[in-house]
Amino acid sequence: MSNAESHGPPEPPGGGLDEAGYLAIEASPEFRRLRSAFRRFVFPLTAAFLLWYLLYVVLSAYARDFMAKKMFGEINVALVFGLLQFVSTFLIAVAYERYSRGTLEPLAADVPTDAPGASAAPPEEAGPGRTRPATGEKEAE
Repeated sequence: MSNAESHGPPEPPGGGLDEAGYLAIEASPEFRRLRSAFRRFVFPLTAAFLLWYLLYVVLSAYARDFMAKKMFGEINVALVFGLLQFVSTFLIAVAYERYSRGTLEPLAADVPTDAPGASAAPPEEAGPGRTRPATGEKEAE
């Protein structure tokens, strides 16, 4: 009988964790600290960038005279704001990389990986970057 026909949870492919293993890791204080640190950085920066972008859109739609003001020769405020969108995106990416390296990676190293449900298969058999598929999603072959 195949996993699709069985009534129990499927076996984790490639030496990964079963659901109990993932739940045990997720419940650990180290994982909660990691998730909290991630959210403390990502949520405020995402909100700030969305507000910055919406400001650009609203000004472009409703403050056309302001956005049309020439700043340098034929370069107007709208063009500068538009280019600053790219600059801010790049700066956020750089800030995230530095935050991740300095804060998130050390916290991630503390997350336990020996949770119940871990398979004895060596990590190289699982393949680099293997992640658990979302609930209801099939594992890529």
